[in-house]
Amino acid sequence: MMYLCASEALAENQSLGFEVAGQKLLIVRKDAQVHAYHNSCPHRGVPLEWIPNQFLDSSASLIQCATHGALFLIDSGECVAGPCAGQSLEALACQEDDQGIWVDLAEHTL
Repeated sequence: MMYLCASEALAENQSLGFEVAGQKLLIVRKDAQVHAYHNSCPHRGVPLEWIPNQFLDSSASLIQCATHGALFLIDSGECVAGPCAGQSLEALACQEDDQGIWVDLAEHTL
């Protein structure tokens, strides 16, 4: 597991982006749970954000690709609108403990 940040750095309904070991990823906190994904839209393989750490739509209820507006469910990464509907973001195993938020770059979740 690789350390990303302190728990306090990721507020409810917020997102953060990271580059770790040459990989771009993002984390989102929803309903007190942290979700981690590779920062790559399945449509074109481009990073999702247009400004740093901005991965959510205006309602903070969906992850949004800034390039083509695709919308993804936060809890599963499934695309529900846009050019890659039916595809999903690549999820990463993550955990949170007293030290902060950790991600496993070697273990992908299904």
